[in-house]
Amino acid sequence: MQKYRPGQVVPMSCDYKAYDKEGSDGGKLYLEKGQRFPATQHEGSYYVMDMHKEKSGK
Repeated sequence: MQKYRPGQVVPMSCDYKAYDKEGSDGGKLYLEKGQRFPATQHEGSYYVMDMHKEKSGK
């Protein structure tokens, strides 16, 4: 699992989940390739690609 830090360049357009250094879920956001990962409120936080897509209509 690749971890991305605030300020790094987003490698791929998709949903990313934020986690704090203890691994608590900090929410999900969609980012476009080439943007930078936004700052977080907690030191040591990171982002990972959200690989669990929910299927609608089923």
